Amino acid sequence: MKNVKKGLTTICYRFFTNLANPTRLAALEQLMNKPMSVTELATALNQEQSMVSHNLKPLLECNFISAKSHGKCHIYSINHETIDPIFRAIENHAEKFCPKHGKCLIGEE
Repeated sequence: MKNVKKGLTTICYRFFTNLANPTRLAALEQLMNKPMSVTELATALNQEQSMVSHNLKPLLECNFISAKSHGKCHIYSINHETIDPIFRAIENHAEKFCPKHGKCLIGEE
């Protein structure tokens, strides 16, 4: 852990850049409910399957999600140990500290 401190800015930047994508966040939100195939995710997100697949790759590489093969199909599951506390922290911050109920996080509306 002592080497992590030196590169914490870089680690945080890469970590949050990976999450700063609407399709990836929407996929994570869907996977919070249950494991899903890319076809199920594409339908739930109303997006092309190729777009969803493209956005799952970085989430897999960072281990935000995992995939298990079921025949020709991959079933994606969320890494609850990492993602649950992040989502809770964001919800908590928005409820407690955002006078605009989270709108301040995305700018003026």
